[in-house]
Parts: sequence; structure tokens; C-alpha cells
Amino acid sequence: MRLASSPLRFAAATLALLACAALATAQEAKVTFLLTNDVYQMSEEKGQGGMARLAAIVKAERAKGGTVLFVHAGDTWSPCLLCGFDQGAHMVALFNEFPPDVFVPGNHEFDFGKEVYFKRRGEARFPFLAANLRGPDGQPLPDHQDRIIVQANGVRIGIAGIALEATTNLSSAGDLRFLPELETLRAQTKTLKEEGADLVVAVTHTNFTTDMQIVNQRLVDLLLTGHDHDLRLFYDGNTVMAESGEDAHYVIAIDLDISVKSEAGQRRATWTPRFRIINSADVTPDPVVAAKVKVYESELSKELDVPLGTTAVELDTRNAAVRHQESGFGNLVADAIRASTGADVAIVNGGGIRANRNYAPGTVLTRRDILSEMPFGNTTVMIELTGADLKTALENGFSQVEHPAGRFPQISGMNVVVDRGNPPGWRVTAVTIAGQPLHEARRYRVATNNFMLRGGDGYSVFTPAKRLIGETDGKLMAGEVMAHIRKLGTVATKPEGRIVIR
Repeated sequence: MRLASSPLRFAAATLALLACAALATAQEAKVTFLLTNDVYQMSEEKGQGGMARLAAIVKAERAKGGTVLFVHAGDTWSPCLLCGFDQGAHMVALFNEFPPDVFVPGNHEFDFGKEVYFKRRGEARFPFLAANLRGPDGQPLPDHQDRIIVQANGVRIGIAGIALEATTNLSSAGDLRFLPELETLRAQTKTLKEEGADLVVAVTHTNFTTDMQIVNQRLVDLLLTGHDHDLRLFYDGNTVMAESGEDAHYVIAIDLDISVKSEAGQRRATWTPRFRIINSADVTPDPVVAAKVKVYESELSKELDVPLGTTAVELDTRNAAVRHQESGFGNLVADAIRASTGADVAIVNGGGIRANRNYAPGTVLTRRDILSEMPFGNTTVMIELTGADLKTALENGFSQVEHPAGRFPQISGMNVVVDRGNPPGWRVTAVTIAGQPLHEARRYRVATNNFMLRGGDGYSVFTPAKRLIGETDGKLMAGEVMAHIRKLGTVATKPEGRIVIR
């Protein structure tokens, strides 16, 4: 009996040992991701958002212990009020007080040019991830990483960063290169898995269309994104996608329970997410960061709270106005740069008007107001265009007229009729300048800004044009608008039929 039963006892013991071994290889981890993106304002607004409240949320989550990864999906050095003076230095200094574990540069990090971008990077005490951002030689930038692997109780979490491919068109990145988003992320995911990542996370500054492609192609497990300013959470049982709105009004927390087991020499991870949308209005601002914000605000007020003139009419700078139709404020800006340069006509992009406000008649306009509206530090330029090229520029401006778009033109010195029923490229049906029909062969002096001169917002026809006032010769655009308001004293500029959309 004993001889007969020994093999059975041996088999049972072996199975028990194998089960114990399997259990020994199982690894469990709890990880929290905190997501913010598109944080432009250092101060709270109506008791919500701002850097002090964001700092309080991050510090409270970190104080709980465990693995907490605070990620910033881009856009924070611009546009903002103080950014026009210090080019985003104060935002870097404030984030250094509670540094992100991952920062992916957004398109607005390049608004002040490549040199300023590198200067701010040198001041930042947190890691930059951007696998598709390269120098003119195609090599990675100094002090930038493509990806990292974070260990949490033996669980390996791979994180890749992806910047916005369209940055070269939307900002002032100079000769820096932005590689295709999906292709780059696909390669990074493959590499991370080869390097042993159990879970793959992408932190991206990408638009919603790209986000959905990433999700639908199952490129990553978690997608933490920015750029669209949406507050959204998506989970289909396979992939998480999250974006936390803007200006830290909300912070998205994703708590993960992760289990990794080794089976036949292969590691297999299973995970369960729980979601928390943290309203910054519900927290007490961090006192250290709040004190620093107060100092910055005090310094700023001395420079900005200076009256310029009074508006006798409503001035609407909300996105639906300046990016979709003729706007009184858009007319004011275009008039100012046409007058200051002596141009025949002026075109400015509606997307360059940023404060998203409505000024009632009787409002006293200040430096603060104008710099809030025009925070990028753009300069005025004047170029020479043929009538044919001017019409091409206008067609670009109205090519997305069905939706509010930054390229929508605010104009001075001309009248334009647009037929939205026509296909893009054929929508401008009439243009008059100084009361005369546009002549395609005639040359016109066109005032615009340095961003558009570089082809920003699709105005590529401006780039090869003859420069009458170049980038280094122009004046600060916001300053010209301030001077124009001072000269007017009372602003009465309103929509007057410069743009007719049928």
C-alpha cells in the first residue's frame, strides 16, 4: 500500500509546490494616475482651478502613500496674462513646487520660439517625454526621453510621450521636427513591451480624432491626453482614455489594481480601473503655492491695471464670435495693425484672440484686458501679395467656416462675401478693397502677424511673400492695439458687414 500510494503522494506534493511557485510569481500593485492638461491660468476663477488648488490635490494624493504618478499632458507656458511678460517662466516655477512625474510638451510650449522652449526646459525640475519630437538632425532633444518604465511592487508600467504633430503649423517651433503620432506610438508600444512593460500608458497632446484612433487600434492600455480642453472619460473594458478639461478646474484620478502572473515563462497582466473626477472647488488651496501666485499677481497688477479707453459698444471675444464670424473686437485689432503699418488691408487669425469674454458698453479697457486677449507676444508684419494670393489666403481662412476655427480671418480695409455652400477653396465669391473689386494681378500691402507669416493656421501663402515689415522690424501687436485704443479714447468698433457669409 505504501509503495502504491507513494507516486500519488509525490504527484500531489509536486502540484502543491508548483501552485506555490505560481503564487510566488504573482505580483500585485496599486497605482494612481493623476491627469491634468492645458493649464494656462495660475489664479483660480470663481473658486475653481488655478495652480494652488491643483497643488493641493496632487500633494494630498501623494501624501496617501503608494505609487502616485502625476502626469501633465501639455500646454502651460502660454497663453496667459503673465506669459506675455515672462514667456511662461512663472508657470515652470510654480510646477517645480509639485513637479509632474511626466510632462509632455504641448503646442503652446513653443509659442515663444525654440530658444525660449529650451530655456524653460532648463528651468523645469521634472521629466519631459516626447518620442516624436526631434531636432533638425532627426535626433532626440537634450533632456528629453521617449519613454520610461516605472516599477510598482515589481509591476512594470511603461509610459511613452507623444507631442502634437501639427505643432509646426500651430506654433513657433522653428526647425524642430514632430514625427507622425500613431506611427511613433505604435513603435514605442512595441519597444516598451520588448523591454518588459506589463502595462503601457501613453501621455499625449493630441486631438480627439487621433485619440480615438489610438483607442480603436488598441495601441495602449491607458491614454492620458490633452489639447481639446474636454473633460471626458472613456473605458470599453480594454482601453481607458481620459482628458481633464482645462485650467485645473478638474483633475482626473485613475486608480488601478494590477495583477501580474508568470505563466509558462510569460508575464500576463490583468487590471481594474476606478475613476475619480476631482473638482478643484472642493479643496483648500495649497498655502505655499498660493503665496507664490499672490506675489506674481501683485507684480503683474502694477503693470496691467492701467486704463486705455472706454468701449461704447459690446465687444465679444468669445470663441463662437472671433472664430466663426465678423467680430467687433476682431475689427478693432485688424484696424489697429493696418493703421500702424500703413497697409492696404489687414488679416488676423481669430484664434489669436484668446480671453473668451464679453465686454459690455461702458467697460473701461485696460492693459490687462488687451494682454489677456492677445497673450502670445506676436509682432506686426507687412507683406506684399498679389490679389490672387490674397484671395488664396482668404479661402484658407474660410475653409473651415462650418466650425469655429482659429484660422477664421478678422479683417480691415476690405469686404468679403462668402458662400458656405461651396467647397473649400471656392467659397470667396467677392472681395472689394477701398470700394474697388479685388484685381488678381495687382499688388496689395497686407498687415498680419509673425505667426501667420510663418504659415501658422494654414496661411502658407504668406511665407514666401515679399516682406515690407519683417519679423524683427515689427512692433508688439498687443502694444499697437493698446495705442490704437488710447488714440480712439472711446471704442465704437462693431460688426459692420465686412464679412458676409451666405
